[in-house]
Amino acid sequence: MLEAIEIETGSNPATSVIWLHGLGADGHDFEAIVPELDLPEVPIRFVFPHAPMQPVTINAGMVMRAWYDVSDPALRVEDEAGVRASQALVEELMAREKDRGTRASRLLLAGFSQGGAIALHTGLRHHERLAGIMALSCYLPVASRLAGEAQAANRDAPIFFAHGSADPVVPLVRALQSRELLERLGHSVEWHEYPMPHAVCAEEIQDISAWLQRVLVGPDS
Repeated sequence: MLEAIEIETGSNPATSVIWLHGLGADGHDFEAIVPELDLPEVPIRFVFPHAPMQPVTINAGMVMRAWYDVSDPALRVEDEAGVRASQALVEELMAREKDRGTRASRLLLAGFSQGGAIALHTGLRHHERLAGIMALSCYLPVASRLAGEAQAANRDAPIFFAHGSADPVVPLVRALQSRELLERLGHSVEWHEYPMPHAVCAEEIQDISAWLQRVLVGPDS
């Protein structure tokens, strides 16, 4: 089981958000965003796991926290084995949240950059309907296999997909291609684009807050 930072916004939460960081960061990366979201007083458990330590080819083989290896900046060659290994780790975290009382329909996967890629990959393949998937400054990995592996249960799960128009790390066109594929396969995508680099901006945080309130704060919360 991955080690993780946990923040609970109230007692006995029955709603969980598993939020995955980007390459080289750790679970603390988005810890400070919880109060900025200014969510209503519904008990939510935010889980910010630390990715495994591993060498990353594109960074001269340096060992750092990563959800999968990157050897090609153009992503022509993907670390499919690494993506699937992280999928299994995230599924373990999801199972633990269910054991702690969170129904799948009250469980949301979120992530930034590599973390967003794993959130998309894992959420769309999960066998139970999730509350939603939040994909920030990322793309859809192992995209060619999604049509055959996506679970019908999450065909209509809401997806918040956001990207910076000046992102030098994950080019905007890569995210747009992922969005187009998701929509072509019938997935529900709420797209947001901001004039920013590989980052998160204040306007985006406001939009995330509004979306979380729609998908998580409801009559059964």
